[in-house]
Amino acid sequence: MAVPPSTYPHRLLPLFLGLFQAALLLFFALFVTYDEPSTQAEDTSLVANQVYSTFPFFQDIQVMLVVGLGLLLTFLPRYGFSALTHNFLLLNFSMQWALVLQGLLHHFHHGQIHLDLHKLLISEFAAVTVLISVGAVLGRASPCQLLIMATCEIPIYLASEWVIVICLGVLDVGGTITIHVFSCYFGLGVSKALLRATQQPLHPKEAPTTSSDLMSLVGTLILWVFWPSFVAILCQPGDAQHRAILNTLLAMSASAITTVVASSLLERDGKLSPSHLQNGSLAGGVAIGVVADMAMPPVAALALGSLSAVVCVLGFRFLTPLLGRKLTLHDQCGIHNLHGLPGILGAAASVVAVLVASKDTSGSQPSQLSPALCQAAGLAVAIGASLLAGLLTGAALRLPCLARPPERLCFDDSLYFKIQDQAESPGPDSSAEEGALALKE
Repeated sequence: MAVPPSTYPHRLLPLFLGLFQAALLLFFALFVTYDEPSTQAEDTSLVANQVYSTFPFFQDIQVMLVVGLGLLLTFLPRYGFSALTHNFLLLNFSMQWALVLQGLLHHFHHGQIHLDLHKLLISEFAAVTVLISVGAVLGRASPCQLLIMATCEIPIYLASEWVIVICLGVLDVGGTITIHVFSCYFGLGVSKALLRATQQPLHPKEAPTTSSDLMSLVGTLILWVFWPSFVAILCQPGDAQHRAILNTLLAMSASAITTVVASSLLERDGKLSPSHLQNGSLAGGVAIGVVADMAMPPVAALALGSLSAVVCVLGFRFLTPLLGRKLTLHDQCGIHNLHGLPGILGAAASVVAVLVASKDTSGSQPSQLSPALCQAAGLAVAIGASLLAGLLTGAALRLPCLARPPERLCFDDSLYFKIQDQAESPGPDSSAEEGALALKE
């Protein structure tokens, strides 16, 4: 008996994930192990100190990504189940995939990869790029498309990070350039290639409701509270980590207040826009990451946080509609305004900070411009490599077998979940017909 066409996309997802997890089990069984327990008292104490100092930060980041970011994506009223679940799925898939690739590229010695908390943390940072990038196509891509997108993005991110950090020597402890800027333009490239269409009117299921905006704002608050851990975890313990925490708190506090001011001034009736609050309040954390551990006055952190909030709010108010009209560029979550523009601003601030540090060291004029040029070159590499790779990935995602949802079923949980309220879900005949349409597209 033939399988109805509408069931093929749903069976493709468990098949893809099942094969991936089976391959990972085999890989771990053959090549991955833990370090041998040490009998030396000094080594045991060192490992314990590393765990006690790192794991609290690691847990903060877990809360950020699983709960905070997941709730931030629930602003689409009929896509909450999908946004939360796909975010959680992509985090685990991307982390495991990054763990394998990083192990093979950097940690494969004598036929074994020795796993520790630091390697797991670096893999989770790689997964963050995927979680940010999918915001550009949220609700318009199938789970299989998102998984293929993650499969392509992780190795490109690792190569880009290696060039930026190792080859160019760029200073970016909080991932402003390597994570935020890269993931933003990769996602925009995917969106442009995948959704290459003329400008379309607002989808009827795309407009947020009061309850969905409220849930998204809760996600913003969770991200705001735990963001200093994300920036400071890779800093050297001591003064550098202390400075990173303080600078991040100051920048995010300034961005929260400035967002309220800018949003109120831009709206004709003086009211606040939920989307401005949900994103502008976090812009300071994006911008400060590249200079968080540098020696700079507290007023610089406050100024950078305020500027990033203004840039973010102006982006939502003016730049996003302009890019939609002129370039037909679709950016569902506004990742360009939260991650791209503040990331570029932070990179520019790092160039200034490096120049000032060089001048202070030499006593008069900067002895060399190479560190500042390296910061600028790292930004160029992140934008160029991610945009090109995103365009190629988006073109590959147009394969019919990946079953992008039809336009009228975008932003709808009923395509992927059993919804209790049957009145809001399409009937069986309609579902089969629309599933067939998805395969055709």
